[in-house]
Amino acid sequence: MNVRKNINRGYQKLTVWQDAADLYVLTAKIFREFPYELRRVAANQIASVDSVHRNIAEGYCRRSLNEYLQFLNVAQASLGEAVSGTQVYRRANQIMEAEFEDWDILAYKLENGIKKLIESLQYKREKGEWDNSFSAKESNAAYDKEDGLE
Repeated sequence: MNVRKNINRGYQKLTVWQDAADLYVLTAKIFREFPYELRRVAANQIASVDSVHRNIAEGYCRRSLNEYLQFLNVAQASLGEAVSGTQVYRRANQIMEAEFEDWDILAYKLENGIKKLIESLQYKREKGEWDNSFSAKESNAAYDKEDGLE
């Protein structure tokens, strides 16, 4: 596979974006099996998860810290919508417990990762340490911290 590189595609190196993409793949796998009469529910769930990785990428490509933070907050909100839906679908026995657990583990990691990335970027803004180079390595360092996951 040929990997195309440029500064606007740096978001693909972000662990948070990779996890969001993985969550989309898992969501599509689970919800494509929904029966015909629930196709709208399934489509909404897939769309809310699709929004997460898209907003991470769009915010990253905006090159502005304030816009990046705004899009990360939108990604977090879309993820909240998806988490709520998945919990309700499990309660309604529309998805299996094992599917829910796999999905929820990844969503939980992603929720906390986005939160840590937002906090890290807010700190940089407050300290005047923001650099528009958008270092994926630096963002991953904030995201990959295991301590303090809530």
